[in-house]
Amino acid sequence: MNDSLETGRHTEIHRKIAAALAELVPDDPSLPPHPYLRRHLAEHAAAGHVLDDTHVPPALLPWESSLDVRRLLATGGADPADSRWLQAWARLEPFSRYVDPLSRAISLRLAHHAAEVPAHGTPPPAPEALAQAPVTPVWSEGRGPDNVWLVTRSRVTSLTTVKGAEGRRDSVVVAGDDQGQLHTLRSDGSTAHAPLPVHAGAITHLLALPGGRLVATGSADGSVAVVDTLQGKIAFVAVPRRARTWVSSLALYRPADHTPVLLAAFSDGYLAALHPAVFHSVDVVLPVLSPDSSLLCPVASPHGERQLLLFTRNDKVYGFDGQTARRLSRHRARVRALLPLPTSGEYAVADERGRVSVHRTDRPATPGARGRHGRGTSVTTLMVTEVEGRSGLLSAGGDGSVRLWSLPDLVPVGRPLPGHTGAVTAMGQVASNNPRLVTAGADRTVRSWPMTSQTFLDAPRARDRITASAPCPSVPHVLASAHVRRVCVLDMGTTERRTVLTGHTATAMAWPRVNGKLHLAAALEDNRIVLIDTRSSSHSPPSRPAHELSGHFLPALALVSLPGADGNTDLLASASADGRVCVWDPRTAKPLATFPDHRLSVRCLATHCGRDGVLLASGGSDGKVRLWDMRRLAQQGPTISCGQHFVNDLAMAPGSDQELLVASAGQDTTLKVWNVRTGEQTGQFSPGDGELSAVTALALPSGRSLFATAGKTSIHVWDPSADRRILQIVTGEAVMSLETVPDRESGNSLLSATGETSTMLFRLHHDRI
Repeated sequence: MNDSLETGRHTEIHRKIAAALAELVPDDPSLPPHPYLRRHLAEHAAAGHVLDDTHVPPALLPWESSLDVRRLLATGGADPADSRWLQAWARLEPFSRYVDPLSRAISLRLAHHAAEVPAHGTPPPAPEALAQAPVTPVWSEGRGPDNVWLVTRSRVTSLTTVKGAEGRRDSVVVAGDDQGQLHTLRSDGSTAHAPLPVHAGAITHLLALPGGRLVATGSADGSVAVVDTLQGKIAFVAVPRRARTWVSSLALYRPADHTPVLLAAFSDGYLAALHPAVFHSVDVVLPVLSPDSSLLCPVASPHGERQLLLFTRNDKVYGFDGQTARRLSRHRARVRALLPLPTSGEYAVADERGRVSVHRTDRPATPGARGRHGRGTSVTTLMVTEVEGRSGLLSAGGDGSVRLWSLPDLVPVGRPLPGHTGAVTAMGQVASNNPRLVTAGADRTVRSWPMTSQTFLDAPRARDRITASAPCPSVPHVLASAHVRRVCVLDMGTTERRTVLTGHTATAMAWPRVNGKLHLAAALEDNRIVLIDTRSSSHSPPSRPAHELSGHFLPALALVSLPGADGNTDLLASASADGRVCVWDPRTAKPLATFPDHRLSVRCLATHCGRDGVLLASGGSDGKVRLWDMRRLAQQGPTISCGQHFVNDLAMAPGSDQELLVASAGQDTTLKVWNVRTGEQTGQFSPGDGELSAVTALALPSGRSLFATAGKTSIHVWDPSADRRILQIVTGEAVMSLETVPDRESGNSLLSATGETSTMLFRLHHDRI
């Protein structure tokens, strides 16, 4: 009783401290609060059980420096209805460590808008100072990521859980990345130690050793090390680097009449046996492996008296009983994952075609339960878990999804969890009062999910992936959006959505005029380009395309409209994966010109209409940019070799000296600016946000031109004349396309940003930038 009273007294003290500190936060988010408020106010509010928008005001969040809000919210106790700004900030917090306060304030405003509109229709007004930001939201769909546990600069390639490390009841998660570094993470996602360089190649395998402290690491550099996770240092180099090999598997195996040994299999067929405490070589009888990336899996025999060592050869699984090896199962594709199951004598197999199956070592001729993770999807990893007291099997796929299966019958529980936008590379579990699944993906995020069946039962039926989008340049607030097997036109003012095409997936879109009437041009996956008259009733069924353009051998990846000679009909330019750029007359559906000069896929187009006429720029997988004169229908100026690997997107704008510039967004993470006339590079911007996927130009009334480019987590607005980043808009997910159109209502510009699952429309205020 005394402990309860003391706890209550401390809670009340923190509540009073939080209320008093909240009064000291300036109303204007452009004014920096006291450093103590930035660092500790959220902590006091959480300890006082008042973690809400009143005690942690929105004006504080752009300056919040503890970067701990999302973890405090995750502990529970905060009412979502009273903490909407905090919830919006929590989704951005992992991505905003090095972002300036103004950019944070703008990002917070946009994230709050995106979260509130779908749930509440119209969000409550923003604080006055936030409402006067240079960027304000106009329309949103989708909430963005809300379960990000960790954002990494390198790709996490392996995960394991170490129980009892650091003297805690909770386990810690150990993660290896593709740079050879090891990360020790507490159950809330915070780091226990600085990243530890262990290998010269990716850490592809991790194995927690008995005792709750040591972890064995296997790498693509051909070596095995042992790391002390308590002290954060390398304890042993168990196997020095073996040149021209990689570690294909690690396992703890107990041979008959012998103590357990640590096994390390290598890609050349070498199999090392080590003592699991002192890590010197042990002489035991082992199977002969083939020169292949064999997987190892010790499985208790059906009666539990000994262990069998399972290993793979391509599409087969063998069992070694200490003397001989025999084939246990054969599969339809190469085995990608092999795992012992809780029941003695049972093991699970997953192959490259997405098949998951359960087998018994004493019934090699009798296949057990089978399932399919996903059609055409390779399984990348398997993990045994316990969900609500029952054993389950988790399978992760190359499509970024995770599926839960009941054991031993392999009945799927719920639906696949659309976890990542890239392949799942590793899985682990945080063991605590509320166990959570931790998944790492090729999208460089680690995500955390409640380890319950309800997580999978509530999963969406499918990720409604956006494949292309195009804001209408002449009709305000109209957006064309292409999803899998359908194309829609949305009026963002009335939220009226009309489906104008079904049965096809569009890869690019544009809005050309044909005989004075606006049409939607859509490039389809069957290589055609169709023009659709979108002026029909919202209740009318999708109409047949008005025109059809055929001539590409592969789908077009970019479409743009260009002013025509008569001012009544636009030209349409298309860039295709077949390496060609085509210019079309939509009235006749015939190509006016074909430019086959790019050697690989043409990925992007940009246009500019100026004193020298209409120019078209094209860029692609050959890393080159070419300019085309639409009057002569021929190349103008030199071919620009960008040195950025793939050129993902282009934008053109006049420079400060009125020389025309073209900006190229590259796979190498840079935005480069080129003089169109000379082909010389005039500037470069490296935002440090991974591969740049999109770029668009913004021309200000003052004559200044800006470029907005999108990376893995943010949109970056850059002034090339001053070589200065003006704003960073944190999105928390990759943006695949950016486009600016005039805002005829306000005289400003609208910026459309589309990711894989959501689109936002922002207003860029010229006088505030």
